[in-house]
Amino acid sequence: MSPGRVVVFTGPSGVGKGTLLRSLLPKYPDVHLSISATTRSPRPGEVDGVHYYFKSRELFQSLIAADELLEWAEFAGNWYGTPRLPVLEQVKAGKLVVLEIELEGARQVRQTFPEAFQIFVLPPSLEVLEARIRGRGQDSEEAIARRLARAQIELAAADEFDLQIVNGRLAEALQELESALFAAV
Repeated sequence: MSPGRVVVFTGPSGVGKGTLLRSLLPKYPDVHLSISATTRSPRPGEVDGVHYYFKSRELFQSLIAADELLEWAEFAGNWYGTPRLPVLEQVKAGKLVVLEIELEGARQVRQTFPEAFQIFVLPPSLEVLEARIRGRGQDSEEAIARRLARAQIELAAADEFDLQIVNGRLAEALQELESALFAAV
């Protein structure tokens, strides 16, 4: 069995990380997408244990205290984190494990998995990013402003990553992602 590996997949909110992964995963059933825990409320259609593990702030803090999260960070007023055990089990089983996480979490994962392949997804422009966030129709004006302010900080850190993919045209970005993950396999 081949050794498993961790892939960190990050970029600003609204850049299309989820869209890229939803396009990639059906083609590669052996790739495991880690499910994050969060303190935010579910959005319409989101299911606990499928999209996220929805936790109270108190329970989330107890997971941190018990060292049960691989990484965690506060983002847009809520806490997000990656449960440690499922990732370790999938890596041990030889799987490619994708962590779709934000910048601070990616930095934490570097400490635990310095060999993780780190990918940063960029928008073609800030204007396109804002249009995508607004187009989702899921956030208040205040939340949109926070996401855009955070995006500028995150974009400044893109050079920290092994690979940068501009998600302007989905098919091109998906092909670049596939080549990066599977060309040597």
